[in-house]
Amino acid sequence: MPPLPLPSPPTRRTLNREYLATAALALIDAEGLRKFSMRRLGAVLGVDPMAAYRHFEDQEALFDGIAEALFDELDVDSLPWEAPWRELATQYCRRLREVLLRHPHAVSVFATRPVRSPASIEMGVHAVAKLRDAGIPPATALRVLRCVREFTVGHALSVSTLALGVQRRSKKPEKGSPRYNLLAQAADETAPDDHFETGLQAMLRGFEQP
Repeated sequence: MPPLPLPSPPTRRTLNREYLATAALALIDAEGLRKFSMRRLGAVLGVDPMAAYRHFEDQEALFDGIAEALFDELDVDSLPWEAPWRELATQYCRRLREVLLRHPHAVSVFATRPVRSPASIEMGVHAVAKLRDAGIPPATALRVLRCVREFTVGHALSVSTLALGVQRRSKKPEKGSPRYNLLAQAADETAPDDHFETGLQAMLRGFEQP
């Protein structure tokens, strides 16, 4: 097995939360979520298996850190904040999908917990303010943001699950067989991930309706 693409270690001698979370994400990328453990992380890093517990209460807390590391990959500061809110939302969702699909083994980690880092909270405040300034009340703005985020995360979870092998168990009938029907034909004319833009834009257009 080739060496894992671990992040560069911190310059100081002691480990820190950011490095551990990023290293854990790299390990999950390489070996899968099912094989991950705090002990395995310690072995790969060449440190005491208990070292991570000095920074994270348990594995779930470490997974919170992994979700924050994934959020940081979004680089939300570079989103088009001066553009109309619909364009901003489109670019955010596209970027979120791209980041999650780079880490198919870790999508479920991101999908099953809120990200409560200061950067995430700040981004949420700015996003609600952006929609408020466009005439959308803050509570409605939050509902809009939740909808598009959950659509994007759910899409990434579905696509990543297929990419990890579930699609091999498909029972779709072969073309030309007696069971080949309209649904199978439509499936042959589409891809498992080509409906993202259709769904996202339909949702955003719907939110613009009075």
